[in-house]
Amino acid sequence: MEKIVVGVDGSGVSKDALRWAVEDARARGAEVIALHAYEVPVPAPDAAPSSPVDLPALVADTHARAQQFAAEIVDEVVGNTVSVDVAPIAIEDAPAKALLDASRDADLLVVGSHGHGLSGLFLGSVSLECAQHAACPVVIFRT
Repeated sequence: MEKIVVGVDGSGVSKDALRWAVEDARARGAEVIALHAYEVPVPAPDAAPSSPVDLPALVADTHARAQQFAAEIVDEVVGNTVSVDVAPIAIEDAPAKALLDASRDADLLVVGSHGHGLSGLFLGSVSLECAQHAACPVVIFRT
């Protein structure tokens, strides 16, 4: 079975990219990995917390929220009416690195042309890095 990795960040273009990836997966008989990359928030050095930070709890909570976010995106976009396996996955890492790592054993990487950081006609930094460094073919989806 083929594997398609698609980056999801909650933006409209990433949701459209996921829809496209699911349709392509249906035609290929592939599975889809809907990958949401996140980074654990770190307090600014001058913003001392009023109480000690429980770092393991913060990391676990952030991961749980990110995983739930990925699952909610998949549920919103795909629901359970499709005959394609779509696995929502949250990974703590920079988005481009997480997508490139996850796509090493994939048959296709699908990303939106831009995420939350940019709107308009520009190619985002994540999609550009994926296009330059992916080990598999890349589809940059633009709406």
